[in-house]
Amino acid sequence: MTKVDSVKVSAQTIGPSSRLADFQCEQKRLLRLAYRMLGSFSEAEDVVQDSWLKWEQVEGGIDSPAAYLTRVVTRLCLDRLKSARSRRETYIGPWLPDPLVGSTDPDETIADDLTVTLMLAMERLSPLERAAFLLHDVFDVALSDVAVTLSREPAAVRQLASRARKHIQAARPRFSVEAAEADRITQAFFVAARDGDTASLASLLAQEVEIHSDGGGKVMAFRNVIRGVDRALRLFAGLQRKNAPTAQLLRTAEIDGLPGYISVDRGLVQTTALDIRDGKIAAIYIVRNPDKLQHLAGAMIG
Repeated sequence: MTKVDSVKVSAQTIGPSSRLADFQCEQKRLLRLAYRMLGSFSEAEDVVQDSWLKWEQVEGGIDSPAAYLTRVVTRLCLDRLKSARSRRETYIGPWLPDPLVGSTDPDETIADDLTVTLMLAMERLSPLERAAFLLHDVFDVALSDVAVTLSREPAAVRQLASRARKHIQAARPRFSVEAAEADRITQAFFVAARDGDTASLASLLAQEVEIHSDGGGKVMAFRNVIRGVDRALRLFAGLQRKNAPTAQLLRTAEIDGLPGYISVDRGLVQTTALDIRDGKIAAIYIVRNPDKLQHLAGAMIG
């Protein structure tokens, strides 16, 4: 689904070759876990880098490098989530996770079905619930190992994962959309939004459509979630009247597991992901915050 950058391990810190090899074998999985925990590629990379420093300093042998590194990364993420929650309370406008753009390389993917919709549902979980769900349900870590990682009894971890699972299942769409139909709707939406064609947009959008636009206070974006088709239509019509530069489609792509595209809109690169349900667009997720798009340099024209 997405290309992930390798965490840079400096030559000065490289230990025995076997220890480095063990770390590199787990590196992509650890980055996937850290990203799913934090919703940020840059923070995920920092966490994995920190896990290498801890791994390098371990004395003696480790029976299971994968289990040890998973434990370290999870605990580092839990520490970061404490401050992340306070930062998001003061975040300007809607917060969205860093966009994940699909890759055709099976070795460079985040192989799970967590869409941006489900990532936002996970934001409503406690950090421990989020960790229990990801480790047990997504990364197939044994319940006993999750209990050790979270310093909880297995029964308590089972309850944490069960509560999280119910929240996630409630947000999961009941019907999937065929790829060809998703592409048709995506292409039609881009053209209609670019042209301010409210008649076409009205046929594409669900009555209760939501528009989430993340600029982080750094670039122009909607400060609040736009809800309802009538408000959405007025919004797109108003944008077209402002004589902004015509939006340019760079390419369609799978974004956070949803159909979408990368474009240049009002002079800035952005990603747009569409949650399509029952043939209609139920939610639109737009990321314009440049800090969240830096990792996509290679995907812009890929």
